[in-house]
Amino acid sequence: MGKVTKKTAKSAPSRKGVSPSGIRLALAQVNGLVGGFEANAEMVKSTCAQARKMGADVVLFPELMLTGYPPEDLLFKKSFLEECKKTLKKCAPYTQGLTAVIGFAEQKGKHLYNSAALMCNGKHIATYRKMLLPNYGVFDEKRYFTEGEELVRFSLKGVQIGLTICEDIWEESGPGKTLCPKVDLLLNISSSPYHKGKGKTRRQMIIKRAKFYKCPIAYVNLVGGQDELVFDGQSLVVDAKGKIITQGNAFEEEIIFSDITLSAKANKPKASGIRSYKAPASLSKVKEFPSLPAHTYRKKSEEEEVYSALVLGTRDYIQKNGFSKVVLGLSGGIDSSLTAAIAVEALRAHNVVGVLMPSPHSSKGSVDDALALAKNLEIETFTFPIVSAMKAYEYTLKDAFRGTMPGLAEENLQARIRGNLLMALSNKKGWMVLTTGNKSEISMGYCTLYGDMAGGFAVIKDVPKVLVYKLSHWLNRKREIIPENVLTKEPSAELRPDQKDTDSLPPYDLLDPVLLSYIEEDLSVEEIKGNGLPKSEIQRIARLVDLSEYKRRQGPPGVKITPKAFGKDRRLPITRNSK
Repeated sequence: MGKVTKKTAKSAPSRKGVSPSGIRLALAQVNGLVGGFEANAEMVKSTCAQARKMGADVVLFPELMLTGYPPEDLLFKKSFLEECKKTLKKCAPYTQGLTAVIGFAEQKGKHLYNSAALMCNGKHIATYRKMLLPNYGVFDEKRYFTEGEELVRFSLKGVQIGLTICEDIWEESGPGKTLCPKVDLLLNISSSPYHKGKGKTRRQMIIKRAKFYKCPIAYVNLVGGQDELVFDGQSLVVDAKGKIITQGNAFEEEIIFSDITLSAKANKPKASGIRSYKAPASLSKVKEFPSLPAHTYRKKSEEEEVYSALVLGTRDYIQKNGFSKVVLGLSGGIDSSLTAAIAVEALRAHNVVGVLMPSPHSSKGSVDDALALAKNLEIETFTFPIVSAMKAYEYTLKDAFRGTMPGLAEENLQARIRGNLLMALSNKKGWMVLTTGNKSEISMGYCTLYGDMAGGFAVIKDVPKVLVYKLSHWLNRKREIIPENVLTKEPSAELRPDQKDTDSLPPYDLLDPVLLSYIEEDLSVEEIKGNGLPKSEIQRIARLVDLSEYKRRQGPPGVKITPKAFGKDRRLPITRNSK
């Protein structure tokens, strides 16, 4: 586990000798590992030890903490569920002197539940089962889990505390609505994946729920990357009026401590339909809280937030899959430049290798730009001119290609030669190949299968071209990392003389809004406003997006940063009627 910081809110300074309703919370914003039962249990152990040292009453762990999130079809394996059960039992002693809420997958007869274990003073005293199962976007929970049916609360220090899991709080009429008149604090353990703007949406939702339920809410969220998904943390404690007491930082692994004073609600309704439990008397004793440093929450701009997501998603994908070093092609263009910068931030410069593979169509300026970038990033480079390989292919194919004009086939051969060279380095050196295509190009099929799409991870696969430029300008805000010429020159694949992206695509500032409407908003061609593009061009864009589905299916995964990414978010047939 990464560095853990001890934090509490500036607005809620440490108190000694608090009333019985003074609760110290510890929100474990940790980076779990899917299937990593031993590592995840060790996180529970070390976090509980730190929480106990700081006098915490309750420590919250993310949804499905023990299995990692999302475990997907591993949940169909009996051995996986047995290991989860053993790990939960192993974690019980770690909670001595504490109340802990730990997410796990629970097998109960023929049913499987997304559950939260209530551990008190070393014993598993209760289980809450998630009641609302999301089944949209990247979520498939109804494929695996059965909906829970019983609400759960427990008493501690004279107050009642309710349990919920992730989606339970997203619906206003969900379990919280029934629980909150009968509890003094609502807990929610979550594994809510990130996309651009999600942190703000989530924060506003929790504030809205707290006001509506008239109940404080403590919310813990997972942090880290898992395949295409990245989780941003940004855990929260909010009072009954919606005021934020404390907040975890985005994309940082940390334990967030928060002191909250609760007043037991008078004349609570009868707890019909709620299973009620009581923490051991020893945990309800008044105690003095050790002093904690003030909490510092650092707000990030949109560009910094997206960049942080890309860095964390890349780092975790590489390292969790057992790699330490990466290699990528450097063309002197903006996409490979941004990808290289993200890789260096994620893995450090000595673990990133850039490869220049100039052809007769590569301009001297592009080669110079690629070398300047490598110097700014302090990364190792190789230069492999591909002219001899191109001639070898031309010779081999001369009879088959006789009587035809040079065109797309010859252009794509250049990309595939480069892909072969990168994969050769990967095989020989054990480096993972990073691809450099952006969402705009991948949407339109403006990429070469088995060429520039060849690799293990597509860092900016979900980043539209206009956002690529915004991120690159943001990256250069303090010093030049990406050479200025890369930011200003017209984009080109340089696969033929004087080639420009606009030979095949509309200008990106016109293309990206159309792609957003068609892909992320699911609008029809008739519903899309071109803002300067004729209807015929919008029809062409939509057709190219549809026809390129087969390419995307064969491409590597990449970090999801838009509300609807290719892959789990958007599942369309390859073979279909497309006029």
